[in-house]
Amino acid sequence: MPKKKKDSFDVKNMKPEDLLKFEIAKELGLEDKVMAGGWRCLTAKESGRIGGLITKRKREMKKEAQREQEEQEQMLLS
Repeated sequence: MPKKKKDSFDVKNMKPEDLLKFEIAKELGLEDKVMAGGWRCLTAKESGRIGGLITKRKREMKKEAQREQEEQEQMLLS
């Protein structure tokens, strides 16, 4: 039987997308639960909430980047 992959959770060595996910989990008060049992210990509802907020945050970041790019283009044209 294949062994289950153990969730190694190191806050200091996270990828940017994992950092965002952890940041949102922290805002939702799930930091201790994730630290103790990894991402797999979350319920479907908790995971879905985190996923929804990640999507929302990424959308906001994309809009902000587009806004900044438009402002820079306008400054160059002036």
